[in-house]
Amino acid sequence: MNNLKFLGLNINDTLTWNSHIETILPKLSSACFAMRSIKPLISQQMLKAIYYSQFHSIILYGLMLWGNSTHSARVFRMQKRIIRIMTGNRSRDSCRKLFSHLNILPLPSLYIFSILRFVMKNRELFTTNNEIHQHGTRQFLNLHFPPANLKKYQSGVFYMGIKIYNSLPPYIKLESNNLIKFESLLKKFLLKHTFYSLDEFYNSV
Repeated sequence: MNNLKFLGLNINDTLTWNSHIETILPKLSSACFAMRSIKPLISQQMLKAIYYSQFHSIILYGLMLWGNSTHSARVFRMQKRIIRIMTGNRSRDSCRKLFSHLNILPLPSLYIFSILRFVMKNRELFTTNNEIHQHGTRQFLNLHFPPANLKKYQSGVFYMGIKIYNSLPPYIKLESNNLIKFESLLKKFLLKHTFYSLDEFYNSV
């Protein structure tokens, strides 16, 4: 199977992200091993600093491209593993409260944040409903969906950005012209709910 390179990410010719994820999983496993080794020796604040430098930085790269793939579940399991190591919990303990306690976003929530950050930084690529409809509608704050019949397009960054943005609570969308405040409100919202899937996010509002 031929592999392509896109933004330094491994993509196979079926447009799945399995190759890229296979590449980063050993690195994430090494980070978990290192975390387990040093945990008894340093503070939790230092553990978090190491998490962000040795684990978070790896999963963040290109996340908005592969974070909605079926293979991302393997990375999410690895993230739960390192969170349990950091907090001294057992392998079968729930991680939801642990993510909240550490103020760390679960992978699906981090994907949502990454996608919406892309939307906010590229607003010129998107059109709001109130730019198209002169009369007021309940969805005037929403982004306009272009015609999209291809499944690959519907799961891509542009389309997913619109879908996720439109599912936000109105009080966050109202701050879309203020990037700093928008991101602050968004992160608080995501930390509060610790979403484990996009379906949880869509059903939250």
